[in-house]
Parts: sequence; structure tokens; C-alpha cells
Amino acid sequence: MLRFYNTLSQQVEAFTPARDNTVRMYTCGPTVYDFAHIGNFRTFTFVDILRRWLRANGFGLDHVMNITDVDDKIIRNAVAQRKSLKEYTTLYTEKFLEDCKTLRLQTPERLVPATDHIDDMVEAIQRLGARSHTYSSDGSVYFRISSFPGYGKLSHNDFSGNIAGARVDVDEYEKADARDFALWKAPKEGEPFWPTALGPGRPGWHIECSVLALKYLGETLDIHAGGVDLIFPHHENEIAQSESLTGAPFARFWLHAEFLMVEGQKMSKSLGNYFTLRDVLDKGHAPEAIRYLLASVPYRKGLNFTFEGLKSAATAIDRLRNFKLRLETDCYAEGHNEVLAARTAQACKSFTDSLNDDLNTAEALGAIFEYIRDANSAMDSGEFRGGNVPAAQDLLKLFDSVFEVLEPRAAAGISDAEVELKVAERTAAKKAKDFVRADRIREELLEKGIILEDTKSGVRWKRKSP
Repeated sequence: MLRFYNTLSQQVEAFTPARDNTVRMYTCGPTVYDFAHIGNFRTFTFVDILRRWLRANGFGLDHVMNITDVDDKIIRNAVAQRKSLKEYTTLYTEKFLEDCKTLRLQTPERLVPATDHIDDMVEAIQRLGARSHTYSSDGSVYFRISSFPGYGKLSHNDFSGNIAGARVDVDEYEKADARDFALWKAPKEGEPFWPTALGPGRPGWHIECSVLALKYLGETLDIHAGGVDLIFPHHENEIAQSESLTGAPFARFWLHAEFLMVEGQKMSKSLGNYFTLRDVLDKGHAPEAIRYLLASVPYRKGLNFTFEGLKSAATAIDRLRNFKLRLETDCYAEGHNEVLAARTAQACKSFTDSLNDDLNTAEALGAIFEYIRDANSAMDSGEFRGGNVPAAQDLLKLFDSVFEVLEPRAAAGISDAEVELKVAERTAAKKAKDFVRADRIREELLEKGIILEDTKSGVRWKRKSP
């Protein structure tokens, strides 16, 4: 049974979609004012694991993720660089999608830029105004949080004595600072704006997610997910807006990923430990190792991102790949070892049970590596049989359908077919006792990232992690 910790109820609850066996899920996407950093990708990797495991449980997905392409930071940077919003945000949107592809993050069914739906946001703000949830001041429109009695139910903060009608204009503000927030912001001099029935201006950050979620997924979502930093004020404000518009619960489950630290410290440019994905790749680390490390700690626990941890992740991936290679290339005696078959089934159950338990990725990985240790021992002692191979391969396939780290990036300039030709050429050279030629081919392949292993069963090869 699939279970998730629900931030709203503060309980672990059994999960199924409300209807149609399709999970209606909304996740907060990037604000495209710069390259996304590894803290961002901790959350996006969690969402990817969530997506994959929902599908593994047999559910369909209708997943919407927004692209925040207008907010204070974007406007400030675009104006400073004398670029239009579209010109500025298109670049970073493209770079974000490239980074997602590098980390093998699946693309949501709907990826929606906020500025594609300005008219929908204006209409929603007007409806909130008709229901007495808003007021106007100096060309801006604010949500009156005192008009929504449930304010604070997601963050579990008691704002009953702290709602005094003060308002805030910036998109992000301090935790537990309960203030009326801007739904529509009048432009400052030199800022871009949209001419609308509300007057010139642009939407606030919070209204965009409510409008996009309701438009594409209906009144009540199955899952809303993001980082813990969004619980307050962003997600709290989304609930206030959305439930004021519909009168229905906005989301049944709220899932939040914890913060990422770097070498034990909060990531900060002033500390010199602020890294984008591209920064880490430029240091020579493979994207699979980064993905593995980001996914290795359960999403509700803080993750300490270290470069030693990346090396350990690469070593773990090598163990996985070597086991896969043994399954594909070793020669096994015929037959079927029933004890080993039961061990494989037990590992599969442990892996599945761990991920069903609120995506406990650490326990799931533990189940796989314990199995690989036992299976390798059986291979070494000759107890592993040919009939045990398919189930072991199925277990690895299930593992990689979620973690997706087994296949390395192709080495530049050489295909699998070309490697096989070189291996055959080297084998022929050895048979002709031309060992100089054989060694030269080995070195040539190694330079291209291909490692050869001579075994009793013949030559095996694998691609070296970047």
C-alpha cells in the first residue's frame, strides 16, 4: 500500500487518486531568473522519483508544473540587462530544461509558463474581489487574509492574533509574517506591465500557481508538492486563494522536500558553497552520480551534499553496473537455484515496500545493495544458475525505472557497435600473438572511456563514468 506523509494532516496516510486512477498533481517549477542550483534540483529530483513511483504503482499521471517567468527578481535583472521579459526568461527556461534532461528528470505532462495565462489570473482576481476577499491600494490588488478563516492550516501556525491588515508587496517574505499579499502589482517606473481590466501591472507570484492548478487539474488536486521553503507563505497563500475561489479543498496531499546543505552548511554565495548543476558537472562529476546523491536520502530528511558523497555515489553506481554486466556476460550452469530465487523475490518486496513507505529511498537502495552482495557471493561460489538471471535482471530494471543511473552517457565519438568491432579486432590480434597491437587497442578504447575486462567467459567492456 502506497503511503505519504501529508503536511496538511501531519500524518502518514494511504494514497490513491480521488478518481479515474489518474493522479492530478501540481508541483512548483523554477523561477527562471538564473541557472537552477543543486538545492532546487534536490526538490525536482524528489518530484521525479515521486512521478516514477506513482506510475510503478499503476497510476496514470496528469502533472502540471509552472514556469515562473515574471517576478521581482526577473524584472530587476531583465531591466538591468535591458532585455524584454520574454527574451530574458526564454534563455533560462531553455537552460533549466537542458539541466532536467541531463539529470534524466521526466517532463511533466503540462509545463506552463505563467505569462501564458495573464487573462485567467485577472479573471480569478476579479472573482475574488466579487466575494470580498480583496481590496485595492495605489493600483495594486491585495488578498485580505482575514477573510479566510483557515489561514495557517498548512504551516500549522496560529495567526489568530497576528492578522492586522498590514500588507506586503514583495513576492517572498519572512516566515510567520502574516500579511495581506499582492494578487496584482502596479508597475514601478520602467517596469514591464500588462494593460488589463485591473489596470496596468502584473500578477503576484502566489496567484499564478492557484490559477494554473485549478485551470488544468480541477478544484481539488490529489497531490501538491514542492520544497519546505514554500510551505509558508507560498503554499499557504495558494490555499487561501484557491479555496476562496472554489469552496472546495485545494489539495488532498501536500508533500514537501527538506533543505539541502553543502558540506554541512547552508548554501550561500557569500560562503563560496553555492553551486548550480553546471558548476558541479564542470568539476568532472557525472550527472548520474549527482542524481544518485540527490535521490539517496529520503525527501523529508535534510541532505548534506558533499563532494566526497559524490565520489561514493559514483562508486555505488559502478557496483550496480558491474553486477548488471556480470548478469549479461558471465556463464552460468543450467538450472534454477530456488533459495536464490526466493532471495531475489524478497529483495524486490523490500525495495517496493520501502518506496511505498513515503518514498524511503535509503531503505530501497539498501535492499538492492544487500541483494547484490548476496548474488555476487552466489556467482563467485557457482551457486548462481542461468535460470536465476531473468529475475535478477527484472529487479535491476525495476530499480532503474525509478533511480535511472545504470546507463552512462555515451562516450563521445564511439558507439556500442564500434566498441564491439574494436574488441573483436583486439581478440584477433591476441590470437595472432600481436600483443603490441592488442595493448594499443585497449589503450585507445580507454582514452575514449571504454574499460575492457578479460574474464574466463571472454572479454567484457563497460563505459567509464565521466
